[in-house]
Amino acid sequence: MQFNLFDFHPLVAAGVTAAQYQTPTPIQAKAIPLVMQGRDIVGLAQTGTGKTAAFVLPILQRLLHGQRHHVRALILAPTRELAEQTHETIRLLGRRTGLRSVTVYGGVGFGPQADKLKRGVEIVVACPGRLLDHLRQGTIDLSHLEVLVLDESDRMFDMGFLPDIRRIIKQVPARRQTLLFSATMPADILQLSQEVLQTPVTVQVDKTGPAKNVSHRLYPIAPHLKTALLLELLRHTATDSVLIFTRTKHRAKRLGEQLDKAGYRATSLQGNLSQSRRQAVMNGFRNGTFQILVATDIAARGIDVTQISHVINYDMPDTLDAYTHRIGRTGRQTKSGDAFTFITSEDKDMVRRLETVLRAKVEHCRLDGFDYNQAASPRDAESDRAWRQPPGRWEKPKNASSKPRSKNAPFFRDR
Repeated sequence: MQFNLFDFHPLVAAGVTAAQYQTPTPIQAKAIPLVMQGRDIVGLAQTGTGKTAAFVLPILQRLLHGQRHHVRALILAPTRELAEQTHETIRLLGRRTGLRSVTVYGGVGFGPQADKLKRGVEIVVACPGRLLDHLRQGTIDLSHLEVLVLDESDRMFDMGFLPDIRRIIKQVPARRQTLLFSATMPADILQLSQEVLQTPVTVQVDKTGPAKNVSHRLYPIAPHLKTALLLELLRHTATDSVLIFTRTKHRAKRLGEQLDKAGYRATSLQGNLSQSRRQAVMNGFRNGTFQILVATDIAARGIDVTQISHVINYDMPDTLDAYTHRIGRTGRQTKSGDAFTFITSEDKDMVRRLETVLRAKVEHCRLDGFDYNQAASPRDAESDRAWRQPPGRWEKPKNASSKPRSKNAPFFRDR
């Protein structure tokens, strides 16, 4: 099957050519015809399967006809990075259409966004919190909305956006097309789909579990030896881009600094960065300036780098969904990838659940020549005590600030 079978308008087809798309991915092949028919759909697909184009192309096709200068399509995303990624996809695919898109999220000035909205746009890509700010201020009009997209809905639920989404839905026309995309379908998202979609069609390209073209390896290790093992693994492994996940933003920052001092082109993506710095980090990781990016789960939402060869879980995530999202950053499209996970004695339950989903035992690996009997230094022991975060618990380090977080703090839950 080729993209020309969708019979896109020539101006939309020009965007497909510019993006060098040739053969639709499974989610595109199944979803695009249904979206073009005006159906509400629930799309279940992992990150990296091409789902963004699966809704962007039909939206562009639809908006070519009808009024301009009104917001006719709204795409809700959990993070700024994903919003910007979607915005860039719209710009690439819609470069010949004359349709305008704007991103709306917190951490940057409100005024410039309001000015762009006032000049008139057809597509808004927004994080829920900041969109509600614009609605309260009357700087956005959704009365002409025709298409609502809820992208990465499970992540928005994890980040506590469900009440915001319900408030937004109350302010958009009841007669609309609604598209919900998610990698997993927890009960709350299933309930939301039943509330806001009209006779939806479910499009599922694969079971919502860890990607099958990724090789999984577990590395049992004492907590204080994780960094030493990581450095040895990187020395002995041929890699392209590497994405490393930690449980806390403080550990991400510290690990990024340690890798940089060790001579790697490494950086970190975590909540204390300004929006401009976050964008610079992402651009550097995409263009190869940085080979290694250390990130937390929330900060990594929206990372779309096709050449990631390895995902390393420095800390095992607390849920299988989080594991699925993490390793979905490698093995994208038809490429293969590797997922290395450091496990401690506290991770036994997660390992069992992972093996149940994979229906196979995951290889437990030991690195030849590595000294697993090294004693913890006082600094290592203190660091491990300070930043241990078992499931459902957060231990505050001794010298951490107790100052309340500012309303305008740059990151935790994107606005």
